[in-house]
Amino acid sequence: MRINLHFINAFSKLEKSGNPACVVPLEKWLNDSKMLEIAKKNKVAETAFFLKKEKHYHLRWFTPDIEMDLCGHATLATAHYIFTKNKNLDEIHFKTKSGMLRVSCLNKVYKMVLPRREGKPSILPKIIKNSLNIQPKEVYKSRDYLLVYNSQSEIESISIDREIFDQINLNPGGVIVTSVGENHDFVSRFFTPQASILEDPVTGSAHCTLTPYWSKRLNKKELKAAQISKRGGEIHCIDMGDKVLISGEAITCFKRTEII
Repeated sequence: MRINLHFINAFSKLEKSGNPACVVPLEKWLNDSKMLEIAKKNKVAETAFFLKKEKHYHLRWFTPDIEMDLCGHATLATAHYIFTKNKNLDEIHFKTKSGMLRVSCLNKVYKMVLPRREGKPSILPKIIKNSLNIQPKEVYKSRDYLLVYNSQSEIESISIDREIFDQINLNPGGVIVTSVGENHDFVSRFFTPQASILEDPVTGSAHCTLTPYWSKRLNKKELKAAQISKRGGEIHCIDMGDKVLISGEAITCFKRTEII
């Protein structure tokens, strides 16, 4: 069986920034172990597998380690692939583990309607606390832990003691660190314990939690965000009340064909 693998950077229009995802169109599902094997081989944060059934696209996401319940950047990358192939499409509906996700495209900007995951005040587990070189001033929990800091310079300076950090199991969650931005409404970074890739370059799903927090904090519905990882990327966020709208650009970098 021959499959095509499309490597696409999400939340950027540049090849050396944003979050790389691999998008794999299928005619029928592969077994889970095969999809995980492909994701491990790709060595990117997420590999998205999709196929079309009737009016909807069915979409699944795999890291090199596990299947995810939601991945924003790989959804954006998949939408970029489909819209590029189908110029007359107005909107795409993805059937996923997180329900039906809707994506539209305007002027090469992809707009994703994703679940709103507001964090609740929480206590930081001792393992995470001990793994951080700088402690947060506020802690919240949704799928992920959301750690709020005083400044962008603190976010830039955060380092993780991985030997300690990897003792906690948050599958499929992670740890978001965030603060007010210098040139954006807010900035963030995202870390996943026990993962092949510790720091995710740009995390769409994290903004399902970041958006409601900063919308309330700054009293703004529309927010301009940046994830300040080494690669970095920009995200436009809108708090829609029961959902969040996460927008960004994408670029196709290369394609590879494999026989499996």
